[in-house]
Amino acid sequence: MPDRALHATSTTERGSFCTARCECGWRGPARRARSQARTDAERHLSAAGDGPRPDHPVE
Repeated sequence: MPDRALHATSTTERGSFCTARCECGWRGPARRARSQARTDAERHLSAAGDGPRPDHPVE
């Protein structure tokens, strides 16, 4: 079984925009709503097959 990159997401803010990012290199679109950036991160985790994990919460 090939190794999977660790999927740990976070959000960063730049001006009035918030972006979700993942340690695997994925980056979501810039959003004005932090909640939408967090939703983007959750969708990325689901698509990656890892799902949200309590030890790596979305900030």
